[in-house]
Amino acid sequence: MKFAHESEREFARILDFYGIRWEYEPRAFPLEVEPDGRVLESFSPDFYLPDFDLYIELTTLKQSLVTRKNRKIRRFRERYPHIRLKIFYGRNYRSLLAKYGLSPAGARGGRR
Repeated sequence: MKFAHESEREFARILDFYGIRWEYEPRAFPLEVEPDGRVLESFSPDFYLPDFDLYIELTTLKQSLVTRKNRKIRRFRERYPHIRLKIFYGRNYRSLLAKYGLSPAGARGGRR
């Protein structure tokens, strides 16, 4: 499977290790729509965990880009309050990898 970022591949490996079923970017949620129905902006969470009815978004971006992503997530939550979404920011993601003895994508050392 082709992932947009190596962090997504690493996260999928952790899910696979624990036998957690997942789907990669299975759905795009429209955030801004023209009156004629044309979608101007959408949000596609990175993972969906069907057994938990939970979407996961990994945000390992530079801090300067996180603000823009947060605005998009805020609009998602306003428009789809019934959809469960968990955000893993860079620090959360690095803690998760450290817990499993892995290094973030591109870092030296640790297991892969």
